Amino acid sequence: MTVFDLLSGAGFSCDGVRDTEVTLVTDDSRKAAAGSVFVCIKGAHFDGHDAAVECERNGAALIVAERDTGAANQLIVSDSREAYALLCASFFGNPSKKLRLIGITGTNGKTTCAFLIKSILDSCGHKTGLIGTVRNCIGDESREASLTTPDPFELHGLFHEMAAADCDYCVMEVSSQALAQRRAAGLEFELAAFTNLTQDHLDYHKSFENYAEAKHELFRHCAKAVLNRDDAYYRLMLEDTDCDAVTVTALGAEGADYAAGDIRYRPDGVSFVITNGGRETRIEIGIPGEFTVYNAMTAFACAHETGVTKKECAKALSRTTGVPGRIELVPTDTDYTVIIDYAHSPDGLKNVLSSLRKTCTGRIITVFGCGGDRDRTKRPIMGKIAADMSDFVIITSDNPRSEDPGAIVEEVAAGARGADIPVVKIVDRTEAIGFALNEADEGDTVLLAGKGHETYQILSTGKIHYDEREIVKQLLSE
Repeated sequence: MTVFDLLSGAGFSCDGVRDTEVTLVTDDSRKAAAGSVFVCIKGAHFDGHDAAVECERNGAALIVAERDTGAANQLIVSDSREAYALLCASFFGNPSKKLRLIGITGTNGKTTCAFLIKSILDSCGHKTGLIGTVRNCIGDESREASLTTPDPFELHGLFHEMAAADCDYCVMEVSSQALAQRRAAGLEFELAAFTNLTQDHLDYHKSFENYAEAKHELFRHCAKAVLNRDDAYYRLMLEDTDCDAVTVTALGAEGADYAAGDIRYRPDGVSFVITNGGRETRIEIGIPGEFTVYNAMTAFACAHETGVTKKECAKALSRTTGVPGRIELVPTDTDYTVIIDYAHSPDGLKNVLSSLRKTCTGRIITVFGCGGDRDRTKRPIMGKIAADMSDFVIITSDNPRSEDPGAIVEEVAAGARGADIPVVKIVDRTEAIGFALNEADEGDTVLLAGKGHETYQILSTGKIHYDEREIVKQLLSE
């Protein structure tokens, strides 16, 4: 591929630019070697424009920037983040155009919805790709994921592999940060879904309004939308868009296209009836919790709106076995239950505790913490939620990153001050889990919240292996 080929495929003019061979598109100055196209992006701690001339000296074929960098061969663009996404797409031959894209955004439920939609499409004979928090999949091939929505070069590389493997669909989680950073620029979604909007990621977005607007961006680039009508922000998602929209409700919101009724909760799942177009479909799914109703309804509506029959949707949902780290039951030879869940936002923690309360016959013992270098305002909020909705709380470390884990624990504990239940602070997470297991009695449920599918812990010294399933097994064996 040449510079001219690359720019033309991305919709840019080649005027004033010298043509030469291209081997890579990158925004990482350390990778800008011979034949690379280096895109200058201004980040929170480093401005790529400052490295442009050095990158050219190291062999970069073209510099793409928002201002004159002094490089001999450069292209000036209005938005280098958007340009980076478009150039990455062009480098791989715009593979997303060969796929039917389904995007899911929202604070909670993205991962579960994506897995459920993929399982429905797979069961109908479609070869489906998946991009998300837990893993990336090309058909049945599974790979570890690093970001909910990857960097554009990795993202379009995945699209390229999916297209080459004859995938029909790609179901992907689309995070607010990815939308704000234009990682999804140039993508056209056949369908996009909105799950809900509650407080999270304010460390990055600075305000809830910015957070909501980032989510809104997805619906400017989709042909059809599936929206949760029970969430107050569903109307915002449709402002200044021209997509067709349908809505789902579990609370009986008037005018919803898909409505849940006759909801029955069980310790091992939930059943309910979806009414759509005057017809009822019974859903049985082996994932417990009220939010499972929302996630299953969203998946059902998305699949049905793309052409899957209601009967096929219901059959596929009945066969699903859940999502790693989402109300995941840890096998134990005990008379109490241990659950792992990724809940790391106030609403996520509230949802999982509410669901467990509906089926737990004993006490709920909650072990959780909050991540470092992230939104600090949610820490006392989550502390209060845990104290209000649990019977015993152990506040511990999560991924402290560069922060003092003890200080984070104190900020969380401030929200639980004055609680009329036991609240214990144990900074070491393994010690905290051991304490909870020793405290648990027959019929109790121990909730390990915050880590979910993660098999690591991020400390100030770096990332270490940490799998709570292994920790529980080890502690019980001792």
